[in-house]
Amino acid sequence: MLDTSAVGAFLEARHHQLATTVAELVAREVAPLPVAHDDATARAQARELLGVLGRAGLAAHAHPLDLRACSVIRERLAWESPLADEVFALQCLGSTPITLAGATELAAALVPKVVSGELMAAFAMTEPDAGSDVASLCTQARRDGGDYVLDGKKTLISNAGLADFYTVFAKTDPAAGHRGISCFVVDADTPGLRFERALELSAPHPLGDLAFEACRVPASRRLGKEGDGFRLGMSTLDALRTTVAAAACGMAARALDEALTHVERRQQFGARLATLALVQHKLAAMAIELTAARLLVYRAAAARDAGAPRVSLECAMAKAYATEAAQRIIDTAVQLCGGRGVLRESKVDQLYRAIRPLRIYEGTTDIQHLVIARALLEGRRQPGD
Repeated sequence: MLDTSAVGAFLEARHHQLATTVAELVAREVAPLPVAHDDATARAQARELLGVLGRAGLAAHAHPLDLRACSVIRERLAWESPLADEVFALQCLGSTPITLAGATELAAALVPKVVSGELMAAFAMTEPDAGSDVASLCTQARRDGGDYVLDGKKTLISNAGLADFYTVFAKTDPAAGHRGISCFVVDADTPGLRFERALELSAPHPLGDLAFEACRVPASRRLGKEGDGFRLGMSTLDALRTTVAAAACGMAARALDEALTHVERRQQFGARLATLALVQHKLAAMAIELTAARLLVYRAAAARDAGAPRVSLECAMAKAYATEAAQRIIDTAVQLCGGRGVLRESKVDQLYRAIRPLRIYEGTTDIQHLVIARALLEGRRQPGD
């Protein structure tokens, strides 16, 4: 179902070839892995998957960023394994602020090891009282000679307790709102950084809380200038948000495949389910939504790759529509599969649990709607309004 010709207007020959390469990698090295049904297994498997993806060098497509390539990769990884998709996504998310900041020495030291899978990255922004409202984060970074001293807490951090380093957002000027946020690269073994606890999602995924207590970080590990953190964080999320939508499309495509297989085989009332008009209507609606979502994803990615000065509107549309559509598609697949669809070993049940967080992280659907509405309203304003 993931035919790149359907979105071929937005892709180059190298993207079609990449799709084939990743599909072969997934079939050879990802598909044989058992599904992780608990947090401990997910954490162990995340490291194994990091090696698989690192040997293939897939994260290189984020440095410099080829958004269409990263979207192709996430679609195909998510089709088979949402956990593999998340491992890839976090390698990109945790390392992108480094390259965006132009931190050449840090980039030279860290990014090649991220690409090879030698280092696992993480992105530490969310706090107990700061989610969508990033400006309200409370973790502080106080300058002390040639160092900064970090104090505060982070929550819902992917790869917490597993990553080798974190890109951490903290206030260097608490009175300056979002303009007082700076970004730091903090090694996992830095004294004063503590992994507090794991948090378990319904779909197992390495997640947890971090604490910073008099955590001393050299000033050379600050990305950009003081106050650049908000820009770096938002630019990272804005750049990669479209790939979340691509992952949602991969999950939705797998759910549609599973549903098609089931209704073609399942006999009820003396006929295959696939012959029933109501079932055909549902399948058609699923296919239409998936196709529309993929077109929005690759339109946004192509615009960004072409150097459009700002693609926040296109990215917001792709992320909002694709994740919500994927939720509907997967829910319909569960319904079509009946009782088998809610068994833990069922692929559609696994997808049902995996898709829900995508409507929240890297910008909730509600926030994307605000971005879209504001762009529409700004486009109607006349000079002097």
